Amino acid sequence: MTIEEIKNGETSNIEYKIDIPQNSFKYIKTVVAFANGKGGKVVFGVENSTWNIKGFDESEVFLKADAITNAIYDSCSPKIMPEVYVENVEGRYIIVVEVSSGMQKPYCIEKLGPVEGTFVRVSGTTRVAGEASLKQLILDGTNRSFDQIEDKSSIICKDDIDSLCDKLYKKAVLTNPNKEVKKITESQLLSWKIIYKKDEEYHPTNAFYLLNGEETKFPDAKIQCAVFKGKIRDIFITKKDIEGPIFEQIEEAYKFVLQHINMGSRIEGIQRQDFYELPIKTIRELIANAVCHRSYLESGNIQVALYDDRLEITSPGCLDAELTIEDIKKGRSKLRNRGIAHVFRYMDIIETWGSGIPKLYKDAKAYGLNEPELMEIGNAFRVNLFRKTFQTDEFGVINPEDVVEKREDVVEKREDVVEKFTAQQRKEIILCNMIKNNHITAEELSISMNVSHRTVQRDIDKLKLENRIHREGSNTDGKWVVDIPFIKKIT
Repeated sequence: MTIEEIKNGETSNIEYKIDIPQNSFKYIKTVVAFANGKGGKVVFGVENSTWNIKGFDESEVFLKADAITNAIYDSCSPKIMPEVYVENVEGRYIIVVEVSSGMQKPYCIEKLGPVEGTFVRVSGTTRVAGEASLKQLILDGTNRSFDQIEDKSSIICKDDIDSLCDKLYKKAVLTNPNKEVKKITESQLLSWKIIYKKDEEYHPTNAFYLLNGEETKFPDAKIQCAVFKGKIRDIFITKKDIEGPIFEQIEEAYKFVLQHINMGSRIEGIQRQDFYELPIKTIRELIANAVCHRSYLESGNIQVALYDDRLEITSPGCLDAELTIEDIKKGRSKLRNRGIAHVFRYMDIIETWGSGIPKLYKDAKAYGLNEPELMEIGNAFRVNLFRKTFQTDEFGVINPEDVVEKREDVVEKREDVVEKFTAQQRKEIILCNMIKNNHITAEELSISMNVSHRTVQRDIDKLKLENRIHREGSNTDGKWVVDIPFIKKIT
């Protein structure tokens, strides 16, 4: 190590000790935590707070290094064999213990046992692994994903499987109206380990329950949305709990945010174009990532909170032990829930692995927003997307000086999106939504399709004239009825 590296201080994967403690537990717990995580270094002979190099005498340094190696080997289960070496830094000898990420997780201090002796790194500190963290390490050690764990005690029938395939296919069609979508099959669910088959019997996995919205199995698998007055969690303006199949929760949470952020307009040429204060594709992807990558072993819900100055999305579970915040900023990712990730990819809810966070920073810059904030808080991960106040005139038209950069690939404009769908495609999307929710409003359809309210109302009027839909009851308490031939056609 160089003096410059030492002066940078401790990080999530570097820890300094001024001397070798008589109680080896004080450093072995950090060695165990590094083996359970991304790896790291414990450096002896450097003062923790000042980074001054004390070092060891040349006559004893190699004996001390051997003693450290033996203590680690004798104390850990499975055995940890770090690289231990001596370095001369400005004439002083220090001992570096370099630990690689282990392949036989979880590692623990054998004397303490797996419950009390398994340690992990959280925000640069070494802690005893909680129950959820320990279970996740066991899964990592066997290269398994929690959502793909089979429930051998339950048996599902062919109708259950066909029903889920049908739900996922219809969602994929709604997400990709201009794309030919292949129907999902039983063999695909088996391949993604959403279900298992043994002796002609089918068994569900955790992913199967989550995709079906089985609340009794996963009561914490929901999204809590709220709008707060001010910049702290004090006064609620409105809130909503969203339950059900996890892929439907994403859309509902997304709609909630859109209903409560500002929309402005700007004049380009002779047209007035509307756009939201925040990049809405990024909002959807952040919510989708929270649902896909959260830890379903941890208790607690995903929280989507809107404050005067920011949108805050918090999901249970820290980053994977092998990832850092800097890693994900660069686009590196690791799938925590592999089965769910495959399904989301099929439905185009997630575009490309690892693209969400780099795109977040890119879009925030294009909007002239402050740099987003990523943080680990206890056993949760949080993303803050900061808001910006736009100045508008009496007609809601934005001051051109407030638009830092015009990016056709980033700035969401409702009028632009209309052109992505033909009139026929828009009507089919409306019909599918009405079958799914016969109380859906024109405003909800407008937000879901990201087209203007006027366009949706015009399409609804045409569907009425074509006798494909009619309204039963009042505008406020009534419901939509879709004609039987159309239902047969899409099912």
